[in-house]
Amino acid sequence: MVVVLTVLSAFSGSLLAAIHHKLSERIDYQKLKFVQGPAIKEILEGTSNDPLSDRFKLNINGAEKSFFVGVFDGNPNAVAFETFGKGYGGELGVMVGIDITNDKILGVRVTTHSETPGMGARAKTDLEFVEQFKGQPIAETFKVRSDGGQVDALSGATFTSRGVSAALTEAGELYQKLKPKIKEKLKSYKKM
Repeated sequence: MVVVLTVLSAFSGSLLAAIHHKLSERIDYQKLKFVQGPAIKEILEGTSNDPLSDRFKLNINGAEKSFFVGVFDGNPNAVAFETFGKGYGGELGVMVGIDITNDKILGVRVTTHSETPGMGARAKTDLEFVEQFKGQPIAETFKVRSDGGQVDALSGATFTSRGVSAALTEAGELYQKLKPKIKEKLKSYKKM
C-alpha cells in the first residue's frame, strides 16, 4: 500500500509540475493582459508607446521583476512596476508609476487582493484613495494617519490602507536601490 501511494503521489506531482511548466507562459500573458495591464494603462495614460510591449526585467535577489516603460513627449521618462503589501485578507498587489525625472509618483493602482468585499476591496475601485499618492515623492515613508503618517485610510479598511502604504514604501526603497540600473535600461529606448 505504501509503494502504491508513493508511486501515485510521484506521478501526480510530476504531472502537475509538467502542466504548470507548459502553461506558465500562458498564465503570465493572462496576468499581464487582464490584471496588470489595465492598471499600467491607467497609470501611464497619455504615453506615446505601448507600455505593455516596452518593458524590461531586472534581477532582484534571484527573482526577476518587470518594469514597464512610459514614453512622454518623446522621452522614456517613466516606469511602472508592482510591489506587494499585507492587507487584512492577505497579500495586496500594488502597481506604481514613477516619473524618473523628478522621482514622483505618477499613479497607483491595486492589482490583486483578497480583501473583504465592500470594505478593503474598495482599495481597487476607490480612485479618491489611490489618487492621494499622485505627485508624492517616491522616497516618502507612507503611513496611515492613525499611525502618524499622511495617508487617509479607507473607512473601515485600515489594514488594507496600511498594506497599500507598505507596498508603496517598499516600492520607494526598491526604486532608490535600482535607479541607476533603471536609467541605464531606459537609454535603450532612446527618444521615440
